[in-house]
Amino acid sequence: MAVDKKNIFLSDTVRNYPYTSRSAFSSTRIPDRPDRTGHGTFLKKKFEEAYKQNQKLTQRQVAAIKYKEGIYLEFSGQENHDLVVKSLESVREGIRLLNVHRDEESETVKATVYVPEGKETYFINRLDLYLTRETKKGNPRYKDVVNSIENVSLAMLDAFWFGAKADMPTETPAWCEIWLRADKNDYDKVESLLATACQTLEITLDKNSIYFPERVVKLIRAQSNQLAELIKSYAYIAELRRAPEVAGFFEELTPLEQKEWVDELLTRITLDFSKSSVCILDTGIHTGHPLLEIAFEEDSTHAVEPSWGDGDHHGHGTEMAGLALYYDLQERLLSDQHYSIVHHLESVKILPPKGENRPELYGNLTQQAVYKAEIAHPEYDRTTCMAVTSHQYNTSDGSPTSWSGAVDNLIYGSDDGKKRLMFVSAGNVCPQEFVGNAFPNPNQMHSVESPGQAWNALTVGAFNQYVRIDDEQLSEYNPVADIGELSPYSSTSLLWDKRWPIKPEILYNGGNIAKDGENLTECADLSLLTTHARPLTRLFSTINGTSAATAQAAWMAAQITSEYPDIWPETVRALLVHSARWTEKMKKQFLKDNNKTSGKRLLLRTCGYGVPDLNRAIECKNNSVNLIIENALQPFKKGSMNEMHVHQIPWPKEVLRELGGTPVEMRVTLSYLAFRCFEWVAS
Repeated sequence: MAVDKKNIFLSDTVRNYPYTSRSAFSSTRIPDRPDRTGHGTFLKKKFEEAYKQNQKLTQRQVAAIKYKEGIYLEFSGQENHDLVVKSLESVREGIRLLNVHRDEESETVKATVYVPEGKETYFINRLDLYLTRETKKGNPRYKDVVNSIENVSLAMLDAFWFGAKADMPTETPAWCEIWLRADKNDYDKVESLLATACQTLEITLDKNSIYFPERVVKLIRAQSNQLAELIKSYAYIAELRRAPEVAGFFEELTPLEQKEWVDELLTRITLDFSKSSVCILDTGIHTGHPLLEIAFEEDSTHAVEPSWGDGDHHGHGTEMAGLALYYDLQERLLSDQHYSIVHHLESVKILPPKGENRPELYGNLTQQAVYKAEIAHPEYDRTTCMAVTSHQYNTSDGSPTSWSGAVDNLIYGSDDGKKRLMFVSAGNVCPQEFVGNAFPNPNQMHSVESPGQAWNALTVGAFNQYVRIDDEQLSEYNPVADIGELSPYSSTSLLWDKRWPIKPEILYNGGNIAKDGENLTECADLSLLTTHARPLTRLFSTINGTSAATAQAAWMAAQITSEYPDIWPETVRALLVHSARWTEKMKKQFLKDNNKTSGKRLLLRTCGYGVPDLNRAIECKNNSVNLIIENALQPFKKGSMNEMHVHQIPWPKEVLRELGGTPVEMRVTLSYLAFRCFEWVAS
C-alpha cells in the first residue's frame, strides 16, 4: 500500500536512571499464627512423621520414594492464603522447589520440594529458630515462610501430576509429558538415566526433547503402575502431565466461484516483493494453486518429517494461505482495483498425513519447523503463523504448557539470540457448545487453547462481520452474533488467573455460526472465502474461526515489515496492538460498567485490545502521529529493581501551543519479549 506519512522512529531520546520502588505494599496473603509455639511444634511433628513414614512406605502406597539422594515433600498453604514458595528452596543446600500448583477443591497452594539425603534437618532447624529467636523488629525468625505453611507431608503421585486427575493414565497406557529437573550441564546425564529407567520398565520414550532453564521435557507412554515404578527408581522428576493431542480442522465446504474469477483477478495483480514473508505452520500448502504459486520462491515448502511430503493432505494449510496472501479474497475478486503483492509465502508441514498422528512434543516440533524455514531463506523478514491448537489436557488457569513455553523461548531467541515474530490462534468454540447456552456464555467458558498462553506470541481471537445467509437449506436459520460483536468461535481468557496475560490480544474477522432454535451449524455464507487445496477440482473453499483471524493478522504484519524493513518484532506487535480498537458492539456486550475495573477486565479478557487497523498502524495521519522508540531496558537485577528510562520527546511546541484548550489524547504501548524461566512458576 502507498504510505504518505511514515511512522516516525526516534533515537537518542533516552536518559537512564537507577530505580527503586517507592512502594512497600505487598499483596502476599500470609495467615496470622497467634499460637507461635503450637504452630511451630505442629510443623516439627509433621516433618518427623513424614521422614518416618518415608521409611515404611510399601511399593503399593508410594509415589514419593526416598532415593539415595533424598526425598520429596509436599508443602500446603492455608485455604485462600499464599504459600511463600521461594523460601522453600536453597540451591546451595541442594533443596529444590520442583513445582507449585493451586488445589481448586481446597483453595490451597501446594509445593513439591526435593530434599537431598543429609539435609533432612534443614527445615527443622528453621522451625527451632522460629520458636526461639526474634528479629530486630521482634518478629519470630522465618516468620513469613513458617506462618504460610499449613501442613507438610510426603509428596504422593498427585503432587507430580498437573491437569485433571481424570486424565491420569490407568491400566491403559497413555502419552505423558515428563518434566525433569536438570541444569544445562546435566541434560545428557538426566536424559540418559531416564532412557535406562524407561527401558527397564518397558516404558516407551520419545526421542524428542524441549529444553528450558532447569527443565527438560520428554514424552513417555506409560500405565499408572509404570509411572509409580518410574517415580520410585528415577530421581529427576519434577512434573507429569498428559500429552496434548492436536485439535481437528474444519470440514471442507462447498466452493463459491469458478476458474474465470481467478483468471480475472490474476490480471490485476502486480508482484512487488520485499524481504517480507509469511511462514504457515500447518498441514502443508498446495503450491500449484494459481492464486498461490506466484508467492512461493524455490525451497519454500518443507515438512518436519520429510516422509510426510510438503503437500496439503487436509486442506487447512491452503485455506490459511489464501487469507495470508490476500487478506480478504472475496473483496479482491469483486473489486476492479489493482493489487500489489509485497510478501512471499512459506510452508512447513507440522501435521502428518492421514492416519493416527505420531505422538509429539509439539513445542519441539514447532521449533524444528521454524528452523527449517530460516535455514532455507535466512534473508526473509519472517512472520510465522500457526493456527494449530489443542484444547485437550490444557491448563485451565492460563499457566504455561510445554508447547507455549517452547514458543516463548523460540520467539525470545533463548538458544540463538534471534528475536522472532509469531502469531498463534486462540482456538475455537465448537457450535455444539451453544446448545442450551446463550451466546456469549460458551465463549467465556472456553479458555484459550495451548499454545495460546505464550507471552511472546500474539494470540489472535475473532470477531464477526457476517450476518447474511443466502443458503436456501438454511433459510430458517439466523446468525448467532451481530456485526461487530465477538465471533461465536472465539475463545477467551476470562477464567484465567489474573497473573497470566490477557489473551487474545487482537481480533480479526472469524465469521459467524447459524442457529435454528437448538440447532447450530457452520455456514459458508458466514465464513471467509479462501483457496481450495484441490485446485484441479475446485478453486475456492471457506474458512472461519480463529484460524481465519490468525492468517489475516499475519498478512497485516507482513505489510508492516514490508514497509519498514528490519523493524523489530516487538515493534510490529506494538503497532498492531496500538492500532487496535474495540467496536461499539463489543463495548455493549462486555463493558457493563465503564467506571469499574471488573467491567474493563471482562472486555479485555474476551476481546483483547480490539481490532487492529492497518492504516493506523502503518502510517501517521493529519491528526494522529506514531512515534516509535526501539530500545533495550533492564528493569530488574538479581534481588532488586535496576533502572528506568525517561524519554525526551521532540514535541513541536509551537504547534501544540496553537491547540490551546483542544483535548489531546496520548496512547502509549510498551512491547517487549519476555525470557521465560520455567521453574516452579511454569505450573
